[in-house]
Amino acid sequence: MKRDYYEVLGVDRGADDAEVKKAFRRLARELHPDVNRHDPEAEEKFKEAAEAYQVLSDPDRRGTYDTFGHDGLQRGGWAPRTDAFGSFEDVLSAFFGRGDPLFSELFGFGRPGPASGGDIPASVEIELADVLTGATREISFEAVSTCERCRGNGAEPGTPIRPCETCGGSGELREAVRTAFGQLVRTGPCPTCNGAGRIPESPCEECGGEGRIVRTRTWDVEVPPGIEPGQRIRITGAGHAGEAGAGAGDLYVQVVIADDERFERHGQDLVTVVEIPVTRAMLGGTVAVPTLEGEQQVNVPAGAQPGEHVLLRGLGLPSLRGAARGDQHVVLDIRVPAKLNREQHELAERLDESLGPDGGPRHGRRSRRRVGRR
Repeated sequence: MKRDYYEVLGVDRGADDAEVKKAFRRLARELHPDVNRHDPEAEEKFKEAAEAYQVLSDPDRRGTYDTFGHDGLQRGGWAPRTDAFGSFEDVLSAFFGRGDPLFSELFGFGRPGPASGGDIPASVEIELADVLTGATREISFEAVSTCERCRGNGAEPGTPIRPCETCGGSGELREAVRTAFGQLVRTGPCPTCNGAGRIPESPCEECGGEGRIVRTRTWDVEVPPGIEPGQRIRITGAGHAGEAGAGAGDLYVQVVIADDERFERHGQDLVTVVEIPVTRAMLGGTVAVPTLEGEQQVNVPAGAQPGEHVLLRGLGLPSLRGAARGDQHVVLDIRVPAKLNREQHELAERLDESLGPDGGPRHGRRSRRRVGRR
């Protein structure tokens, strides 16, 4: 059973935001692994305190908890994030950010490694017919890229890179600060070299010593057969370039499938509505039906009814999993002429007399006709 969040932080239910934050700071200081080295459960206790703080510091979550308790938060879709992180500082950094005063006051920043590149969202449009065969489309997007002139080191080719004089090449600075909890050593990236530990003597003329530039990049995106509308294709390493020594982000391409007025898509199946004259519905015949593989002549049974389906097996779309293709459903829309000339009117009257007041014999409910691939 989860403990009461107010009990975890040691505050009463009427505590204001300042009291909640003060209580969490106190617990964070007590449970910091550099201070509390004898309690093997210190980190788990901190995660519990961080979870309580995450709820009680947010007015909406706190209101839900006060009214409905832990079950109310769960029913509302909220879940603690602490279990997704492995260390004490991971939890705090995830909740508040390393730039938050609470993080820096309690623990210092620590020397961050080189930052990985960010992900890039993009989109590509294809035709419905491309879903059948797959397609390759070229897209363009703006991306932070490694400078080709200096190959990412920030120095003009042929010039030296010297150690940073400010940090002595370590890439970090340490500072002892006094807080309400005692003296703590704060460690942060060197502002001169931005944590790199080295400075180019002659900055690259192309990137100004940054090692990266923003440029337009093109990429051939392979769209697999069977793709669904809105699905994303992940291209690893095609995102923004990271800092020196760090990996690039990823490119996420969302697939947009253009509408095709001839078809309506239902998963792997396609639906096509075709008009046929009323006489063809009565007498039977053939009708031209568009498919993704070209036009096909489909037999119409005599006595076809409005809305009746003809099934073209295997003429639908493939699956991403490589399963058999879906089917195409042809819906018959019977067209009745809005106006008849005198001869046609007389013929219709004679037919009406021949069929009688009930309109002639009716067949039972017709099952869908199945037509294989031609």
